Amino acid sequence: MQSENVTQVLSTVLQHTLEVETWSWLRDKLDSIIRESSAKEMYMTYSLLASKIQNNEVPEISGNGEVADYLRLQRADLQQISRIYLLMEVLEADPDMFRPKVANIIQVADTGELATFLKFLVFLPNPEVYKHTAVEALRTNISTVFNAIALNNPYPALYFNEQQWNQMYLKTAFMQGDLSAIKEIDARANTELTRIISDYAHERWAASRDIDPYFWRPVAQYLNPTLLKDMQRLLKSDNPMENRVGALCCHTSKNAGAKELLEAYPELKSGIDRGEISWENLKDQDRS
Repeated sequence: MQSENVTQVLSTVLQHTLEVETWSWLRDKLDSIIRESSAKEMYMTYSLLASKIQNNEVPEISGNGEVADYLRLQRADLQQISRIYLLMEVLEADPDMFRPKVANIIQVADTGELATFLKFLVFLPNPEVYKHTAVEALRTNISTVFNAIALNNPYPALYFNEQQWNQMYLKTAFMQGDLSAIKEIDARANTELTRIISDYAHERWAASRDIDPYFWRPVAQYLNPTLLKDMQRLLKSDNPMENRVGALCCHTSKNAGAKELLEAYPELKSGIDRGEISWENLKDQDRS
């Protein structure tokens, strides 16, 4: 998203949506903060945004591009957009001066403010600087905060290491989050995560407990003899969604044994070939 002028997109949304007086107030405050390098005024302005922009209206975002698409995906409201806009403007104006001040804001943020920061962290200049905050969010049991970094967010795929990525994926499953909303699952799949998924599935099966079938998606690239047995179990399951997941994993895999296993289920194979069965429509099929 850094290839786009994110600040300009946010500015345009706010200018076209906020009351004229509110937009003028925000611009005047920003000009003063940047001109005087005033941390005190930045803190005060950030705090006042909640009272100046009281309605949490989700504006109609026009135009194309990654930034506009992401604002629509996250259903960003005016308070959220104004907060991230303020932070972006000061960081772009004087990163050395304002970076520690932004870190202070994050440290004392309430739940809503922290969730906003995490959702739109990828917009900020040098977003990897705030990786510690993103990783810390993985430890919380507050779903709004955890989901802000884990779901529909490109930041983890861009900046988390393998251990952090795996932790996020597994905790999403434990918290019964929407695994299909995690970005770049295929690209960040890895051998260790595959092993953990299989071990966890065996524990759940031994306790006669269900597993979100989507949980299996990362294993497709790493099918070994143990996982092939897991796929066989999924394909033989009484749950049609598990059948589709097993078929998708085998179809994606380059393992000859997986291809041979899928041949025994021609209807599933045909459904994948025709595009009727895919990871993208898996949830829709389960609801139909």
